[in-house]
Amino acid sequence: MNLMGLFRSPQNELEKGGKEAEDQGIRNSCPKCGVQLPITDLQENLNVCSACGYHFRIGPRERIFFVCDEGSFQELDGELMSRDLLDFPGYDQKLRNAKLASREKEGVLCGTARIEGLDCAVFCMDPNFMMGSMGTIVGEKITRLFEHATQCSLPVVGFTVSGGARMQEGILSLMQMAKTSAALKKHSDAGNFYLTVLTDPTLGGITASFAMDGDVIMAEPGATIGFAGARVIEQTIRKKLPQGFQTAEFLLEHGFVDLIVPRSEQKQAIAYLLRLHGQSPREEAAQ
Repeated sequence: MNLMGLFRSPQNELEKGGKEAEDQGIRNSCPKCGVQLPITDLQENLNVCSACGYHFRIGPRERIFFVCDEGSFQELDGELMSRDLLDFPGYDQKLRNAKLASREKEGVLCGTARIEGLDCAVFCMDPNFMMGSMGTIVGEKITRLFEHATQCSLPVVGFTVSGGARMQEGILSLMQMAKTSAALKKHSDAGNFYLTVLTDPTLGGITASFAMDGDVIMAEPGATIGFAGARVIEQTIRKKLPQGFQTAEFLLEHGFVDLIVPRSEQKQAIAYLLRLHGQSPREEAAQ
C-alpha cells in the first residue's frame, strides 16, 4: 500500500479533500431513490429527501428543535438509565454502544414544551438507541410523563419509533405495555388530549400499547407501522401480503391512521390539533 502523501495537506482544489470537496460537503444516499444528497442540504430540509420526499430517521433532539418553540423544552427524568436487570449476556455492552451512538442516556426523551405558544408534554423515541426498543426505563419515563401531564392538565404529543420490546429485559419489558396504557387511560379519563405521531418504524409492543391509543393518530409519509414484521406474517400465513402493507398510506386507507403529515408541516398541524382540543396560548390563557 502506497502511503506517500496520505497525511499531506492538499495543494490544489482538484486534490481529494481540497476546497472543491469541502464546498460539496459530505453526501448521504437516499435509500428510496438513490439520489446523493449533501448533508447540509438534507439538514436544512428537515432530513427529508428533496427528490422523492423520503423521511430519514432522526434523533429526538432534532425533532424537539423543529417541532417545539425555541428554548421551551424542559426535560423530565433525564437521569433515568437502563441497567442489566437479568444478567443478559452482552446487554451492558449494548447499552454502552447505544449511549455512544445516540448521545442519549435512554431510548426516549421526555419533557414539557410549547408548540406555537401552546403548552404540552412531549416524548420522542430514539431510533439510534437500540432502535427505540422499549425497556423498563422507556416505559417508566413515558408513564411518568403521562402522570405529570395528568396532574398539570397538559395534552401529550408522542413521537414513536421502535422495533418493539427489549428482549434483554424479558417480561419486565413487556409489562411496560400495560403500565403505560394504564397511565394513558387516567390521562384520558381526566379529559386530556393525546396525539401520537408514528414514524419509521413503529413496530411490536409499542404498536400494541401507547402508539395506537392516541385520540388522533398522525403518521409520517412512508412510515412502517405494525406489530409483527411482514416476513414473519408471510411465513406464518403462507401468503403474500398486499403491496405497501404496513406503510402509513396503507393504514390510512384501512382506517388505522387518521392523517399523514410531512415533516415540514407537522408543527402547524400539531398546533392546530392542540387548539382544536381546547389549548390556548399562554398569553391568552392568562387574560
